Amino acid sequence: MTLPRPIAVSGALLAAALVAWIVTYQRMHGMDAGPGTNLGGLGWYLGVWVTMMAAMMLPSVAPMVLVFSRVNRERARRGSIGGAPTWVFVSGYLITWTAYGLVAYGLYRVAKDAAPHFLGWNKGGRYIAGGALVFAGLYELTPLKEVCLRHCRGPLHFVLGGWRDGQAGALRMGGEHGLYCVGCCWGLMIALFALGVMSLIWMAVIAVVIFVQKVLPAGDRLAPLFAGAFLALGIWVAASPGTVPGLHVPGHGAPAMQMGA
Repeated sequence: MTLPRPIAVSGALLAAALVAWIVTYQRMHGMDAGPGTNLGGLGWYLGVWVTMMAAMMLPSVAPMVLVFSRVNRERARRGSIGGAPTWVFVSGYLITWTAYGLVAYGLYRVAKDAAPHFLGWNKGGRYIAGGALVFAGLYELTPLKEVCLRHCRGPLHFVLGGWRDGQAGALRMGGEHGLYCVGCCWGLMIALFALGVMSLIWMAVIAVVIFVQKVLPAGDRLAPLFAGAFLALGIWVAASPGTVPGLHVPGHGAPAMQMGA
């Protein structure tokens, strides 16, 4: 089995992320209804969610994928059997994020059915959205966030210490790494739901935060900064949502940054 070199793996990941961003734009453009966005039917939502995760997460998971690919190549060079294509590992990773999206969808449906009026923007909606952002900020300071982020930033020990042979092993490794990634970023995804899960603007903002934290040299030391930003944003959304740039306030017909135009 001929295994791809690092430059080919990097190029494939970036190309897949670019395609995912293009598809996401085509499917979501003009659909942002802010925190009150209707997620639609399960099938449609699932397709959009998987595409979103590919667009947002593939650039930040690249270091881990490259480590997996490099170890895979080295083991093959030494004559070891049980290698697997890198895409199998990536598939396991995306499966974990798909499971997270399904859980989020289920909770959304339960909440929508249990308290449809309270979740309305003119009732308690703005406070729930603001509270979710405050929660996301506080989570940035937790030990669990720190442990999961450390794993995502230093994946070599995971690959060397937890290697599993074959395609099933690669799929499981990808899924396990995805669990660490969910542990690192699930608070940020809650923030995305609070700001508008179909918002291309906020999707890009959260994707940048994830990339900075997981890839840039000093990203792991910026948690207090991001925590403060989300705390402030949560209070702002609860107190005066119509003045938040880029936030589509339900019932106003346009994001706040466009209301004065």
